[in-house]
Amino acid sequence: MFQFIQKYFLRGLFFVVPIALTIYIIVISIRWLDGLIDLDIPGLGLLIILGSITVFGYLGSSFLAQPIISFFESVMTRLPLVSIIYTSLKDLISAFVGDHKKFNQPVIVDLVKDGSIKRVGFVTQQDLEELGVPGFAAIYFPHSYNVSGNLVLVPKEQVKILPLSSTEVMKFAVSGGVSGLVPPGK
Repeated sequence: MFQFIQKYFLRGLFFVVPIALTIYIIVISIRWLDGLIDLDIPGLGLLIILGSITVFGYLGSSFLAQPIISFFESVMTRLPLVSIIYTSLKDLISAFVGDHKKFNQPVIVDLVKDGSIKRVGFVTQQDLEELGVPGFAAIYFPHSYNVSGNLVLVPKEQVKILPLSSTEVMKFAVSGGVSGLVPPGK
């Protein structure tokens, strides 16, 4: 009887925990964002933030705002400590969104010459001649179940482009290989 209860309790955890944690994370994130603008109406702060970001995106795309944006960017990139923070954050955000996404070319890399150990990653730079390592590519390897990764310089002949969606490969890598890969078109 105890094994019967234990079996179904564990199955219940399998179904309930991912759903509950996802909802919890979304609710906490929305509350945090809503709290950035402290108003008495729940959700209004979040709507103002989302609306403001959308308006800034629209205005930033217009040719009239470009000189203002360029001025602020030049100021931010000239300030000693601010420059490092600003450019790093801008590059990180542009790696995931915008016209110049960086994690759009998934690859599999031979970690040893005989090909017996491989790792999934993303090309971030095709050519590293400027660094003095011609014939190498910069490959980002995300860590599983973490918001981090490693950048490794790899000889190009050990890198093979994967014919898969970068979203699927990122999900596969971050989940530790647990999530299945879905071929393009399915």
